[in-house]
Amino acid sequence: MPESAAKTPANGAARPLVQKGRPVVRRPDVDSMFSVNPDGSRNPVHPADVSGRFQRRKHALWYLLIAVYLLGPWLRLGGHPVFLIDIPARHFFLFGHTFNAQDFWFAFFFVSGLGFTLFVVAALFGRMWCGYACPQMVFLEGVFRRVERLIEGPAAARAKLDQAGMAGKVLRRGTKMLVFFVIAAVISHSFLGYFMPVEVLIEAVTSSPAQHPTAFVFMLVATIAMFVNFTWFREQMCIVICPYGRLQGALYDQDTLLVGYDAKRGEPRGVAHTEGAGDCVDCYRCVAVCPTGIDIRNGVQLECVGCANCIDACDAVMTKLARPIGLVRYDSQRGFATGGRRFWRGRVGLYAVLLLAGLGTLALAMTRRRPFEANLLRSPGRAYVVEGERVHNTFDLQVINKLPSARQFTVSVVGGGLIETVVSTAELSLQSLEVRRIPVHVFVPTKQFKAGLRAEVVVHCTDATGELTRTATAPLLGPSAGHR
Repeated sequence: MPESAAKTPANGAARPLVQKGRPVVRRPDVDSMFSVNPDGSRNPVHPADVSGRFQRRKHALWYLLIAVYLLGPWLRLGGHPVFLIDIPARHFFLFGHTFNAQDFWFAFFFVSGLGFTLFVVAALFGRMWCGYACPQMVFLEGVFRRVERLIEGPAAARAKLDQAGMAGKVLRRGTKMLVFFVIAAVISHSFLGYFMPVEVLIEAVTSSPAQHPTAFVFMLVATIAMFVNFTWFREQMCIVICPYGRLQGALYDQDTLLVGYDAKRGEPRGVAHTEGAGDCVDCYRCVAVCPTGIDIRNGVQLECVGCANCIDACDAVMTKLARPIGLVRYDSQRGFATGGRRFWRGRVGLYAVLLLAGLGTLALAMTRRRPFEANLLRSPGRAYVVEGERVHNTFDLQVINKLPSARQFTVSVVGGGLIETVVSTAELSLQSLEVRRIPVHVFVPTKQFKAGLRAEVVVHCTDATGELTRTATAPLLGPSAGHR
């Protein structure tokens, strides 16, 4: 740790320490985490306010994503939620399509497709997902830190409040924590709205916790976790815990787009108009606005989330000094070194091929998805009964309407000759995702029974695409020839 006097940023991001009786300032480096002090204590990061072209784009995207997140559980399409995973009922709704538990295997393609998409994005654009669309960054920077600024003031005031006694900050910090807890509760309830219908959610919120204990416990745990995360843990979630942040280190290459500092143009650093100095005036503004407390001039760092705060901050300084912007900018390591960058390369092509293969398989599977299910299930009890001259098999015909609206179903039998099939109900009316079972009795003459005989029942349904037909079959059981 340097003992020489170091420049302290206006926001107090570098925490004053004491060494040999003299106050010194710890500056970010590439060998340690700035948000944790050498003694293991927390070093709060209070990024200063910044404005610019990237901030305007981020804020517009953040507010759009927040609006979609909060309104999502309330939106309806075709009479059903736009997106709902109703785990207790084993029903799933996605953009007008209805699914049940038998369709859960589609989730594999969704998760793998999302994973390969993030692979492609990381290989091409680095941690742009983290800076622009990750829920942690969206809610932290777009909501919680903005509320914090309104209650506690700008970065310098917040840093000063950290050093104040309990009496000096109990009102502001108490108010902030109360508001934070309310916001965390809203976020957790909205999240729960994607796993239970909003009508049930409203009823659960307005009734006793004993009536919906699982939902209450989930909401309470989620609210506390979000409160702790956004009040205290913050950037450490991105640096320490997030697996995607760690994974991106394996996805980077020399052509990955990232936020970087043009050392060839900026070094050596010096004050404005100093002969022989580069464009960097060592104003520390890029560090003051960083949400993870790093110095982008130290090179590529794991803590950088690609938020572009330092780009807008540096561009503003360069504009005031009448120098070209872009000293800190989005570019690749190859771009900073040579001025060129390859967009397509082997790993990007591989990720893209895997992504397209997965999407193609999903599209094919969706086109072959059955609009309803019809299955012959053997009834509980004895496998078969010999009734005089006939062998009697009993089944349940299970019909599942997977269409997004109510439908009429007609049941007919396939048989004749040896097999006599009796269905208790020939007409069914099922709501969307409703399951109905009806008894089916199959008779075969005992003397003519043989292995390999099957019962068949045909279920018909008509929708906008025409007549849909499913045939349900099941093997018949009976006595062997020696036991008749």
